[in-house]
Amino acid sequence: MELELIKYVVEHFAENKDAIEYAVEEKENSVEVTVHLAQEDMGKVIGKQGKIAKALRTLVNASVPRGGKRYFVEIKEKV
Repeated sequence: MELELIKYVVEHFAENKDAIEYAVEEKENSVEVTVHLAQEDMGKVIGKQGKIAKALRTLVNASVPRGGKRYFVEIKEKV
């Protein structure tokens, strides 16, 4: 559920949707999601002063049921 939410928000702002890659690493109490974007989409997805990225993280953690795994979202430039 949370991964679909991340994909929806990221793909809404990114123009080069074919270049987006997601890496998911599940740990005991958390899930780390790394989003790899093309250089031209970095600013669009992160937003001015990181406001879109912060809002994305807030949305994802608010959608997790109480006592569920904590999600960490990291946005990186695709190499």
